[in-house]
Amino acid sequence: MAYCVLLICGESAKYTSDIILQLRGAELVVVVEGTIYPLLSRLQKDGLLAHEWQESEQGPPRKYYKLTDFGRGVVARLGGHIKTLNSTLNKLEKGAKS
Repeated sequence: MAYCVLLICGESAKYTSDIILQLRGAELVVVVEGTIYPLLSRLQKDGLLAHEWQESEQGPPRKYYKLTDFGRGVVARLGGHIKTLNSTLNKLEKGAKS
């Protein structure tokens, strides 16, 4: 799920509820608020995400998360590994059907 959150926050700064909605929209069903906040904190502590406060018309300022330069590098490297893994899985699935 961490990689998915990093991808989402790479587009633009995202509010936590927007991250959750996008993950659920992608049918990642394990997403609940109780799991996303610790994950965001860990990704920020690891230097992959940064936050910024933005004013809200609906109340107090909100914390928005965005990918750091370091996070962009990690996403790029992970993306390559994930493509390789997908290719390997596809080959294995085709072999299993033969």
